[in-house]
Amino acid sequence: MWVAREDIQYLKKIGLNSIRVPFHYAVLTPEEEPGVWLEDGFALLDRVIAWCREAGLYVILDMHCAPGGQTGANIDDSHGYPWLFEELSAQERTIETWKKLAERYRDEPAVLGYDLLNEPIPHWDGLSRLNPALEPLYKRIVAAVQSVDKNHVIFLGGARWDTNFEVFGEPFAPNLAYTFHKYWNANDDASIAPFLEFREKHRAPIWLGESGENDDAWIAACVKLVESHGIGWAFWPYKKMDATSSIVSVARPPHWDEIVAYAAGRTYDFEENYKRRPPVEHSREALAALLENARFEKARINEGYVRALGMKLP
Repeated sequence: MWVAREDIQYLKKIGLNSIRVPFHYAVLTPEEEPGVWLEDGFALLDRVIAWCREAGLYVILDMHCAPGGQTGANIDDSHGYPWLFEELSAQERTIETWKKLAERYRDEPAVLGYDLLNEPIPHWDGLSRLNPALEPLYKRIVAAVQSVDKNHVIFLGGARWDTNFEVFGEPFAPNLAYTFHKYWNANDDASIAPFLEFREKHRAPIWLGESGENDDAWIAACVKLVESHGIGWAFWPYKKMDATSSIVSVARPPHWDEIVAYAAGRTYDFEENYKRRPPVEHSREALAALLENARFEKARINEGYVRALGMKLP
């Protein structure tokens, strides 16, 4: 198990008050079976929400992988293109999934809100033409969610990996907040000026839904910057393999590099892929060791990173 109760308890101990929980829609409804709902998948969310309720942490549910794909990149496990914005069936499944979640958690006090789409529409050539489709889709999802749940905040991320707020007009419903992501740029007022201007113009709350993937000095400066403007934050990710750019690090399991190299070198030649495939025993050993290494008591706390976030080591 990548995250367990002990992880949640630790996050509370160091001083955090909320966590953003990413999920893949296919955990809740099979890709090839519209209208089928997987209770085992919902139970996974129930469990982490229960751990957070026990610890006194709020949860923001984040659809990291939407039907059809909202980015077309590996972060949403899609098919190389943000088909969500062209396929009505994918849009309907996205709306149905969020409505189902809202029905389930509408009375759950540990759930702070719903982050509808992670980093929609990359900046790549030719994709900006999809930008005008983003807010209309948000309006449809919000209407479905608020038809059954008027209690929770709904977070809307901008286009271009959650950095372009020009796609938004006036807030169109109650309980909306707008989320931006910030990576690998300067930690100065200019870097977040468009989001501050949007907040001022529309009197709308904004939230830094993702940042991180940098050294401790950058992390500390980012936290200082956004907090100086009254902006809450979440840093990505909580746990990584062999890295210091996260709260917790996991040791690399045996055979891991062998498996990664095989995956990176796969082609459409199935026979050649078979010849290059690592032994099945290596794959099983690697995955089993990964889960074992991920146990909180076996992971490494990156103390510098925790301090950079402004948190206190217990």
